[in-house]
Amino acid sequence: MPNKPLSFAQRLLAWYHTDGRKDLPWQRNRDPYAIWVSEIMLQQTQVSTVFPYFERFLDRFPNMATLAQAPIDDVLHLWTGLGYYARARNLHKAAQLIQTTHAGQFPQSIEKVIELPGIGLSTAGAILSFAFGQTHTILDGNVKRVLCRHRAIEDWPGKTQVHNTLWEIAYQLTPEDRAAEYNQAIMDLGATLCRRSKPDCTQCPVNQDCVAFAENTVSQYPESKPKNKKPVRQTFMLISINEQQEVLLERRPPVGIWGGLWCFPEASDTAQLTISHQLPEFRHTFSHYHLDITPVIINNTAKPNSDDNSRLEEPRPTQWCKPSALPAVGYAAPVRKLLAMLAKQPIALS
Repeated sequence: MPNKPLSFAQRLLAWYHTDGRKDLPWQRNRDPYAIWVSEIMLQQTQVSTVFPYFERFLDRFPNMATLAQAPIDDVLHLWTGLGYYARARNLHKAAQLIQTTHAGQFPQSIEKVIELPGIGLSTAGAILSFAFGQTHTILDGNVKRVLCRHRAIEDWPGKTQVHNTLWEIAYQLTPEDRAAEYNQAIMDLGATLCRRSKPDCTQCPVNQDCVAFAENTVSQYPESKPKNKKPVRQTFMLISINEQQEVLLERRPPVGIWGGLWCFPEASDTAQLTISHQLPEFRHTFSHYHLDITPVIINNTAKPNSDDNSRLEEPRPTQWCKPSALPAVGYAAPVRKLLAMLAKQPIALS
């Protein structure tokens, strides 16, 4: 009798044994804290980008207690440049919750894990499988790409129906045994062979029954999100400079865009301000809109009330600092850009 064909999982695990990634920094042990930090950093971020941030973060916050006790400014400072800062705020909040409600131990129930800020079902499954060897299914971006191509799943994976279909397939394919290795294997496959562009299909361990490969339509999957023209918003960043060549920064509210980060005050117009210099306008793009920023050097330091809602806000913390010797706090990317420019070319006061 002919041998029974190997399952999807068996082929993937055999490939992982010889070709999978096994030397990533967070794979050195099964410390749930380190695995959790890595999984949060890897959300919407490439592995190569995460490497230095992960190492610095673990050096500064080697365990749950040090992260929970740290000021949020310290956490955001080490996250500066990694983007999606809500991840850092949620990581900090979750560490504090784990300290107070789980005696400092990462919970081992998936129901408890998904109650923590910033952790969804896929991330929870990854942490529990990698740290504790539990059998859970994952569905990150790499996995979605592999499954969309293998089964030729049409339409954008972000649609609810498509998303649910992918979860059903992922559950069916995840083996009861060796789930942690399987989860790492399918993520590795998406990251190394089943790449977004220029996939290496001939080396893929599951190409023999990949529908997209058989039909030569790999480049068509997964389908892209329908494009909507991003709206454009405008703002003025108000740069006050004192005689010591220090600039005034304020900390933004803990939620919303650039939540908790230190930024220049902003205004929607400059009618009530005395401007001494206007710097070149530049654009910063978010996932849902473009922000055109006009930096201006102003002679008065008070932030104007740009709208009626601003009067309802609590006063924001402020500080004067030298662009060439900044405190270790978190800064929004456009602010870092402007501070670097001011450090290099100080502006003389008129």
